[in-house]
Amino acid sequence: MESSVLVQFNDLGFCPVIAFAAMGSAWGAGVAGMAAVGAWKKAFMQNKAASFVIIAFVGAPLTQTIYGMIIMNKMAEFAIKGQYLWGIGVFCGIAMGLSALWQGKAGAVAADAIGETGKGFGNYLIVLGVIETVALFVMAFTLGILGKLAGVQ
Repeated sequence: MESSVLVQFNDLGFCPVIAFAAMGSAWGAGVAGMAAVGAWKKAFMQNKAASFVIIAFVGAPLTQTIYGMIIMNKMAEFAIKGQYLWGIGVFCGIAMGLSALWQGKAGAVAADAIGETGKGFGNYLIVLGVIETVALFVMAFTLGILGKLAGVQ
């Protein structure tokens, strides 16, 4: 019979993946959001129209939380069987969270640039997409590893 102490920790594998991803998403969206507000304020002070496309930079880091949820759901299957996979959950979550954080920081700079020039939206979105790719790679590679682990059981 499994120790009750270990049973209490069975969520330490799949919970950190969404927790760290969500922390990064919140931080990244917060940083980009502050820059968006600043860009809009500057536009309003100059009696210019405030660019609504800036909101895309604010929302970009949120997808990493979704990726964390996808991996968490897959990892929950292992936790039910008594396999906790703490390392995968922690490091995968941190990697996705950092992707979201840096995406938000790049989004903040992009919001400022759009606010100043009104130009370059496509270019800035490409930069955010490259940063997003890190989280997509982490998710894809982790799901691949989890698939192989499921086949070993």
